[in-house]
Amino acid sequence: MWRALALLCALALPASAEEVVLGLSQDSVSISTDFDGSEILIYGAIKRDAPMPEEPIQVVVTVAGPSLPVTVRRKSHAYGIWVNTAAVEIDHAPSFYAIATSAPWDEAISNVEDMRHRVSIPHAIRSVGAPMDVLNSQTFTEALIRIREDNDQYQLLENAVTLREQTLFDTSISLPANLTEGRYPTRIFLTRGGQVVSKLETEIEVRKVGIERWLFVLSREQPLVYGLLSLAIAAVAGWGASALFRMIRQQ
Repeated sequence: MWRALALLCALALPASAEEVVLGLSQDSVSISTDFDGSEILIYGAIKRDAPMPEEPIQVVVTVAGPSLPVTVRRKSHAYGIWVNTAAVEIDHAPSFYAIATSAPWDEAISNVEDMRHRVSIPHAIRSVGAPMDVLNSQTFTEALIRIREDNDQYQLLENAVTLREQTLFDTSISLPANLTEGRYPTRIFLTRGGQVVSKLETEIEVRKVGIERWLFVLSREQPLVYGLLSLAIAAVAGWGASALFRMIRQQ
């Protein structure tokens, strides 16, 4: 009986009338020694199984880098010098996070849906707790956001999604040079009246190649060899600089 009731309830729920058909200009980014950033073109279409409602649809796109714990420290001026006086460890913060919308932020998604799907930059960062002796711990998260915004690691791109005839959309996300290797979850939300009506998720892979990749793997798998190699390179570089300096002085 309960199974029959559950089946009837499922049939009574309306199916999603709008879905995202997505495309990416590239689904992977290679970091080499001369890498100075990249740009990802995200485009797609909205598939409909019913007539389009009168209220316009909006598109919100997010691209997130790997989330890692971050320690944020506060410096204070004491005894004539700047010293660390407090620290808060943020549990998870994306190394990169970009949001592109087809409308101003307040029109693209409601606060409730933002909290539910963790779309905005503050909601993408998770900080469970702070030391009892630290007051206004939220300011540490705000400081992290401000620093990463200045370095283009966090981006809010309002009106950056071009939406054509409520069906075709595209946007471009600029990736900075200081990318962290890993998988970059990419989400596309369709919203109407601030409510999410459909969502699609995919991934962009960022990885090191060439000598960058070799050194990265060596440092993780054979740290002793990596350390000895680093010392040898430093010694050779120091000897070379010293020899060059002596040669210049002799001239």
